Amino acid sequence: MPTALIVGASRGLGLELAKTLHSKNYQVFATTRSPDAHIRKELGPDFPQEINIIPTIDLEQENAAKRIVSYLKGDLGLGAASGVGGVTKKLDLVIMNAGVFKADTLENPNWEDLLEMHKVVSIAPLMVASELYNASLFATPSKFVLITSEGGSIALRTREEGGGNYGHHSSKAAANMVGKLLSIDLYDEQVTVGLIHPGFMKTDMTKGVGYDEFYESGGAVEPSEAAKSTIDFILNELTHEISGSFWAPRGPRDIGQAERVLGPAMGNELPTPLPLPW
Repeated sequence: MPTALIVGASRGLGLELAKTLHSKNYQVFATTRSPDAHIRKELGPDFPQEINIIPTIDLEQENAAKRIVSYLKGDLGLGAASGVGGVTKKLDLVIMNAGVFKADTLENPNWEDLLEMHKVVSIAPLMVASELYNASLFATPSKFVLITSEGGSIALRTREEGGGNYGHHSSKAAANMVGKLLSIDLYDEQVTVGLIHPGFMKTDMTKGVGYDEFYESGGAVEPSEAAKSTIDFILNELTHEISGSFWAPRGPRDIGQAERVLGPAMGNELPTPLPLPW
């Protein structure tokens, strides 16, 4: 049975990624910010009991990555209480899904919000990768995937798309660079790194910044649908030869400027999955 770790799995895409991998007979470890005493009630009766919850993981905290490794290795003495008894073998797949999106403009950037977005989105993936590597928890071969966003593509940012949301876009661009550098450092270790834009989704995060008004025009999908296409791409399309590259598994359908920016170079029919530019 292959083993997967989903970092950020209490709701939205992360929750659906964990459930999708479980349905594919993975042993799944899933981190949440909530204490274990509350999280299973929050996740509801449909959440598979076989998924191992790693509770109380706050990626804003410096020790979050170390705590994840300690739970995986059963070093905190909380295995029985948390449902995590420690991995019986190394990780075949790690997906960094946790994210924060807080709107800002040139007129009102918020220092704490900017720090939070960068800590969770671009710093935490490096810290988790480092701790897993130092603890020899990557299987050979294995995959380490960062859920980023087409919002982190500098080439796709155009005048038509508008400015603002500095923290969101800059943290996603930084996450892409972290992933690219990790792909270089981990290549000879047979760890394939993928950077993935899962699609425009109907989630609390997008609704919280007012993007729900674009759900219909932008073709937004439910997290369960995005999780399926994301996992299919990771398992079937993400090879070691393309480690460190940036992809949209659902293609150009929900990337506003894809046709205009990428069309001239790629021809009239953009492919699915779609390689994205930095």
